[in-house]
Amino acid sequence: MEPKGLNNIQPEKKFIDVEQVFASKNPSLLKVIPKFFISYLKRIVHQKEINAFLAEKGHLKGVDFCRSVLDDLFGAKYSAIGLEKLPSQGRFIFASNHPLGGLDGIALIVAVSEKFPNIKFPVNDILLNLKPLQEIFVPINKHGGHSKTAARLIEEAYESDAQILMFPAGLVSRKQKGVIRDLEWKNNFVRKAVKHQRDIVPVHITGHNSNFFYRLANLRKFLGIKANIEMLYLPDEMFKQFNQNLTIRFGTPIPWQEIKDTGKPDEWARKIKEKCYQLAEID
Repeated sequence: MEPKGLNNIQPEKKFIDVEQVFASKNPSLLKVIPKFFISYLKRIVHQKEINAFLAEKGHLKGVDFCRSVLDDLFGAKYSAIGLEKLPSQGRFIFASNHPLGGLDGIALIVAVSEKFPNIKFPVNDILLNLKPLQEIFVPINKHGGHSKTAARLIEEAYESDAQILMFPAGLVSRKQKGVIRDLEWKNNFVRKAVKHQRDIVPVHITGHNSNFFYRLANLRKFLGIKANIEMLYLPDEMFKQFNQNLTIRFGTPIPWQEIKDTGKPDEWARKIKEKCYQLAEID
């Protein structure tokens, strides 16, 4: 399916170019990769559709760009429940599950911006290449060893008055024993909350990817393949989310003082993850 309203746009510039990525990273590999495989990669990352959208809407920045992604690209809607109960003057870390791998983050940005326009979202270095969102995104490297500049930028974000949005799992939810849930939530967000005196708001977002995605992830794990090859399919999964209605539930803020005085960071990370999924059970 083509993106909403962008069927006939032919962008002059390739914002995303799969072939050029191979040419710049490993030109010798590009020479031996069959053309049909390059074409397949272009199709599953939706190079044509994304370039068409960026050609028309790439001038938008921040929340405006995110709204356009929801409205113009996917025709998606969301309902925000509990956001109105949060104190307007709070400095929060919004810790959410990560069911979709794209549209969930976009919807979370737009939803939180309704009450808190100043937002920062720590992301990996790949997403930093999305120029329309560079005013919101700040760099992290979940594998460690990120540069001094990145470390400074993330600390500045936590020290600021901006609201921090987080996917503590760092990876999209997986299906295990028939249940779709996040993998382990890393405790870094708990440590940051105490260090920077920010209360944590548990957030739950509805949604799921296709069975193909979960089967591929489980097969890859069964075969002992370390590379997350299923991640290549996340753009394709995102383009299966046309006309979605997402529900975003915001829980009660957890005071940083309580986190500091009771329990260890790992325990709190597990506890807040459970609070997140308990929100899904609320009518």
